[in-house]
Order: sequence, then C-alpha cells, then structure tokens
Amino acid sequence: MAGDLPSNGLISRNEPIAIVGAGPAGLACAILLARAGRKVVVREWHKTVGSRFHGDYQGLENWSGKRDVLDELNEAGIQTSFSAHPVFQGTAYDYRGKDYPIIGDRPLYYLVQRGGQKDSLEQGLLDQAVSVGVDIRFGERATSIEGPAVSAIGPRSADAIAAGYIFETDQADSNHIVFDNKLAPHGYAYLLVHNGRGTLASCMFSGFKNQAVHVARSVKFFEEKTGLKMNSPRAFGGFGNFRIPNTAMQGGHPLIGEQAGFQDMLAGFGMRYALRSGILAAQSLIDGTDYTRLWRAQLLPLLKIGISNRFLYNAAGDRGARLALRNISHSNASARLHRLYQPSLLTKIIFPLARRQFRRPLHDPSCDHIACQCVWCEHGVGHAD
Repeated sequence: MAGDLPSNGLISRNEPIAIVGAGPAGLACAILLARAGRKVVVREWHKTVGSRFHGDYQGLENWSGKRDVLDELNEAGIQTSFSAHPVFQGTAYDYRGKDYPIIGDRPLYYLVQRGGQKDSLEQGLLDQAVSVGVDIRFGERATSIEGPAVSAIGPRSADAIAAGYIFETDQADSNHIVFDNKLAPHGYAYLLVHNGRGTLASCMFSGFKNQAVHVARSVKFFEEKTGLKMNSPRAFGGFGNFRIPNTAMQGGHPLIGEQAGFQDMLAGFGMRYALRSGILAAQSLIDGTDYTRLWRAQLLPLLKIGISNRFLYNAAGDRGARLALRNISHSNASARLHRLYQPSLLTKIIFPLARRQFRRPLHDPSCDHIACQCVWCEHGVGHAD
C-alpha cells in the first residue's frame, strides 16, 4: 500500500479513506469515520463478513477495563447491534477434573456469535456500517492503495489455535473451561452452550500436530463431566497471533486488530483489543493525532501484562493453574480477573525476561507443515490475506 497522511496529520474530509479488511477492527474503524462525516471504502476479499468463523460462540471479555465493554463501545459510537449475552458465572476445572464455581458481580464476558449469520458480531457491525454510509466492497483485493488507509487483514501467523465442534444440544445454558495440558497444551478447553446451540473447543498454544487427539480428549472430558450430547456436530477451527509491534504502522498506515498483533497473550481474547484498536485508528484519522502514541497509551500496558502473565502461566503449569482456580473460586471473580490485568510489581519485574523469551512469535515446532493437519496448516497457511 502506498500514500501517507499530509504533514499536518489531517486529511481532507472529501478524501476517501480505505480500510482493508471487514473484521471487527476494520468495521469499528469504518463506522466511526463515517459517523464523523468521512467517506469510507472497506475492501474485503472474501464474499461476506466473518468468513474465518462458523457460527461458533466466543467471549467478549469484560475484565481488562474498569468499565463495562458494551458501555465503552457505545460511548465511542459503536452500537450493540449484535447479540451479546452477559455471563456472570461458569464452572472451571483443573487437571485433576476438580470443579470450581466462578462467579462475578458483573458480566465476566459477553457471549457473542462469530460469522456472517444474523445477530453475529460481524453481521451486526456490517449492518451498522452500511446504515451510516460506509461503502463495502466484497470480493475485492487491495494490492495497492493511494491516499489514507487502515489495514485490518487479520492474523499472519498462528501462535495459538482453537479446534472443536459447533452443535445443537438439549443441554441447559452453561459455561465451562478446563485447564489441563493433556486436553489443551499451555491453553484451555471450553464448552459454551446457549439457546440450544453449543461450541466445544481445545485452545492450544503448542502441540498443534496432535490437534485431533486434544479435541477428542476435550469432548470425552465434557461428556463425562456435564453429560453433554452433541447433535449434528460440525468441526471448526481458528487461529491467532500475538506480538507487540514497534509502531503498528506500515507505509504510513495504521495496522489494527490481529494484523498488528493486538491480542491477550495469556488467554487469547482479542475481540476487545481489535475493537479498541479500530476506534483508536479512527480517532487518529479524525483528529490528526499520532496513532502509535494512542495505542501505546491505551493498549501497550495490557499487552505487556499479557506477556508477563503468559510467562508466569507457562512456568506454573497445571499445578499453578489449580492454585489460581482455587483462589478465584473463593472470591469475586470479576474483581480478581480485573486485578490480574493491572500493572503489578511482579509483572513489571517479569516483563523484560518474558519479552526476551517471546521476542519471536510462539510458533509451535510441531506444526512443521509436513503431514500436519492442524487448522493452521489446513486453512491458515497462504489463506490469511
């Protein structure tokens, strides 16, 4: 892409702004630019929004900020035009299968559906973008762009993958997570059920080549613990990458969402980071403020804490996760999780060491692209543009 902003940082109100990628980050940015009276063209090479997803449930986390995430979005100018079910409680399990009730005094997260179907996060944002006059162009690749632009084309590598099933079920609404390296190496397996639909997956930070084994173990675990019966299961998978960029700029254009590496390295929750980065990029183009300065002020502290937390989690292992679950289950989980994402003396001390260890991406050595059938090798390599 070519073309920079004028030297004063401001752009003409009549000059179109190109956004490459119609994910949550790109659409959030487009909505705010259009609301500010800017002409916006979104180019998405897929034929619809949410093509990376399959109707699976995910959590829009509500603990990293002091304010409720939906209030934060509404205040910025992003309406909640998608289904967002508040989750106040759930059940966690340690590597021995012991269960721990997790209860918060405010929503721990909002359950949202990903993909291009009605009420999904992506479809809700798309409808909102169209309603404010954004020009959406599907099936159009952006090989070069003249003038102001924002790039939001998604992850370029896989530092973590999630694989499992979406299904129909008679099971009551519930939320479950298990921390066991046999089910999800250095990650977690989860089961989310809402309104007769469910999502079950193993979120792995290593061991990609044994994806099928980890998914099978996760299914067996939840069948035994919850009595789960999946009807019409359909396999799905996804991937994400994490990093701290130097500037999150390329060719003079802001990079947002996972393309910039904006995601929590501890748990892999990235939707709030993506939406925030889209909002910040729009602000920089509207006001002429420096985008790098904005994201460094609002996102960098969280990214640093995420890296430190990931380092500590890897070092603690299954037994450390068990101790953490015990502590969380005996307290207000909302407050406990919020504290986990605030600067502390420990995370400040750990960060330099963690940064050195994770200076390079968390590439899993088992994913060597040779007879590997993990979700990254099957769908990610060469398909993430």
